[in-house]
Amino acid sequence: MKKLIMVVLIAAGLTSCNEQKTAYVDTTKLIQEYKEMKDVEQEFTSKSDKVKVQLDSLAQSFQAEVKVYQEKMAGMSAAARKETEAGLMSKQQAIQQQQQMMGNQLRQESDVVIDSIVTKVKDYVKDYGKKNNYTYIFGSNESANIMYAKEGLDITEEILEKLNAGIEEKK
Repeated sequence: MKKLIMVVLIAAGLTSCNEQKTAYVDTTKLIQEYKEMKDVEQEFTSKSDKVKVQLDSLAQSFQAEVKVYQEKMAGMSAAARKETEAGLMSKQQAIQQQQQMMGNQLRQESDVVIDSIVTKVKDYVKDYGKKNNYTYIFGSNESANIMYAKEGLDITEEILEKLNAGIEEKK
């Protein structure tokens, strides 16, 4: 009888030790609604607008040169037209290269910052899971990695609040 009770207690103990705590977060929502990400998006929108204004100014200046050339070309010699057209083509190519270079630079800067934010969020979720004794915290996104989850297992809002609160504390 004592052996039976001991076996039952050991089995109950082992069963309770195997209880796994799981949850999930909506990764898309977490990233999109994270205050730091919103701040970065706003910053890069502003930078992009400044670059656009700068490039528009170059394009307008170039268009003015083209217009002047078109007005004068009838009175120009063939050699002068050819030389002016070559200069205009060269300027147009330089403007296009500058547009491409500035766009690429802005994209690269944005990618680096966004990657660091995604890493920060992942690290936070990992630490959160450890501190709160989760066995697993799954990520769900628009491609529906999690097709079904018991109600109450979505901890997105809780993590989002704590992440955003952390940002407010640093300011």
